[in-house]
Amino acid sequence: MPQLKEPVLVEALPGIGFVANIVGLHLIRETNAKRFCALHSPSFQAIVLTTEDGGVRPPANEIYYTKTGTRNDLVILYGNTQALSVEGQYELSSKTLEIAQDLGCRTVVTIGGLKRDSAPVPPRVFCTATDKDILDKITHLGASTLLGRVYGAAGLLLGLAKLRGMNGYCILVETLGLYPDALAARVALDFLSKSLEFKVNVSSLDRAVEMTHKLLGESDQESDAGESGEV
Repeated sequence: MPQLKEPVLVEALPGIGFVANIVGLHLIRETNAKRFCALHSPSFQAIVLTTEDGGVRPPANEIYYTKTGTRNDLVILYGNTQALSVEGQYELSSKTLEIAQDLGCRTVVTIGGLKRDSAPVPPRVFCTATDKDILDKITHLGASTLLGRVYGAAGLLLGLAKLRGMNGYCILVETLGLYPDALAARVALDFLSKSLEFKVNVSSLDRAVEMTHKLLGESDQESDAGESGEV
């Protein structure tokens, strides 16, 4: 068991716009996080993912830890899938929280995308929390409160954490949800960094934002050209 300083569990599983997934992968790479364990479940998708060298990666959720040198170390829940059934979601969320508590976590932060029909510029941050004091703190940082439902691991982990006497909050960033949204992930990472008071290098994520904008711009131009040709 790693010895961690007031660790915070950060959920970074794939979801709308892959916002959390991008944030998690960036944190793992930039902080040299170490994998602590892997979770496998029959509730995962019936697939394997291929790798560049011809190998395969089974569906899995992995838990990493990193020592930040600040007030809070991080425990990162990262993976290539979520459970497809209600029972699977509850089982995996419960097991994840059990492991997180064994590592000393008392706070949970979940991340996700908030789907919009039109491109938000800039994307806004919405939050919900386990108690009013935490909600007041994060809305003071510039987030708006969310009225509605939070689906998947981003919502369930937070709800089950409260039942276990843990506290935390959910960061949701607006996105079209039609592609891996590097800009929304950048906004989520900025907010996470502010709320936990730690800094992380974001240069590679900034380059991903620029590349996404370029690709989308080229796609729009091709679409416009195609429409003109049909006319």
